[in-house]
Amino acid sequence: MDGDGDLVRQTMAGRTAAYEELVRRWAARVVALCHARVKNAAAAEDLAQETLLRGFRGLKTLADPDRFGSWLFGIAVRTCLDWLKSSQRTEVSYSALGEAAENGIAAKEIAPESREETEQLMAEVQRLPEAYRETILLYYYQDATYQELADLLGVSVATINARLTKGRAMLREKLGVLKPRLF
Repeated sequence: MDGDGDLVRQTMAGRTAAYEELVRRWAARVVALCHARVKNAAAAEDLAQETLLRGFRGLKTLADPDRFGSWLFGIAVRTCLDWLKSSQRTEVSYSALGEAAENGIAAKEIAPESREETEQLMAEVQRLPEAYRETILLYYYQDATYQELADLLGVSVATINARLTKGRAMLREKLGVLKPRLF
């Protein structure tokens, strides 16, 4: 299996199917980052698509093909900031958050007894401070290791561990009666 750097070089050489593989590898993580940044699941999907398109168009500006993931995350952050500053952004109904939760965090490890519990969990995740929210969403959207998260977010593995531990504790405290198996 080719590494990200190899796929970037293949894409730049004209093999666009290589970028499709990069999209498959990174799309879920980009969606998670966008979701954490904008607190809007439906918008996160659109912003992730925009990020991946911007990444494809700007690939020639990538200095180190082996750092594709970090570079793409930088694009995602800027795309989210653009959206947040935009007066044209729209709000999505609360029920859409529950649907996204079923496809994201809930689908991976949480089996809440009801849609209401899922919505409550996602609402509390959205209320977490950004660093915790971002780390938790990235961790549970994608089976990323602590090291992968540390590399993507530019922090240490110990920081990732601390953020996940503290974020879960905050969720346990807020959710109390739900006692989700994950947290």
